[in-house]
Amino acid sequence: MRPTTKFLLTLIAGFYLVDMFYPISNYLFLNKYLVLNQGEWWRILTVALVHGGLFHLGFNLYALMVLGNPLEDMLGQRKFLILFLTSLVGGSLASMFFNPSNVNAVGVSGAIFGLFGALAMLSNRYGIDNRPMYTVIGINLAIGFIFPGIDWRAHVGGLIGGYLIAQALIAFSRT
Repeated sequence: MRPTTKFLLTLIAGFYLVDMFYPISNYLFLNKYLVLNQGEWWRILTVALVHGGLFHLGFNLYALMVLGNPLEDMLGQRKFLILFLTSLVGGSLASMFFNPSNVNAVGVSGAIFGLFGALAMLSNRYGIDNRPMYTVIGINLAIGFIFPGIDWRAHVGGLIGGYLIAQALIAFSRT
């Protein structure tokens, strides 16, 4: 297990456990009104620490482990953390600006989709056949459109953000 991925997994799972005994999620979820009108900008990042149940948490942590370890190996710790955080911000901003103002968003899936986007970009760049991953991305995007309560806007924002950030990280590492 790579150290930054392990840290993120531990942090997210730890906050879920803390929230079970000392509810803090009301201070962490993402909401457009609270960010824009109340100045609670930290919610753009803390949304990743709040999940809608154990299944939601488990699926996101599994995806982070599966995607995070190889990406951290390819990019290194610092660039991987930059990728993760900027994907999280991209997903949060898409959620915030394209959802109605009364929607409360939770979860780290915007960042997870950013990791998918980065892996897609890196696979294309280095000629790796990753067609099965595109199927997984497509299924997960479709789930967001089919089932209510899933923030597909955060998924799309994270996916696009991760793809673009990975391109920038590779381009700037060569200069």
